[in-house]
Amino acid sequence: MKSTKPSRLTTALLETADDMRRVGVMDAATHEKITLRHLGGKADSVPEPITGEEIRSLRERAHLSQAVFARYLNLTVGYVSQLERGAKRPTGPALVLLNVIRRRGIEAIL
Repeated sequence: MKSTKPSRLTTALLETADDMRRVGVMDAATHEKITLRHLGGKADSVPEPITGEEIRSLRERAHLSQAVFARYLNLTVGYVSQLERGAKRPTGPALVLLNVIRRRGIEAIL
């Protein structure tokens, strides 16, 4: 499949949609529909890596034990411990959830 550069019209539409979303005129679902339609898979963001120290900091700022934090993330306590020690690195859904928590706080997943 050939990758093409978006047209000027598409670029202008996406910029307008971004601005409308930013000021609250457009809801998130409508914005996502527009961007996915015009960008396809490119609209997906790649979650940023997170260190064990950052994970521990997120958990401690939320005043949660490893067991409770693991329960909220649907992980085992042992896995959370390994993540915090740096023995393992989070991937997939765990990495995405940790990035959401980093950006918006633990309340975003409760």
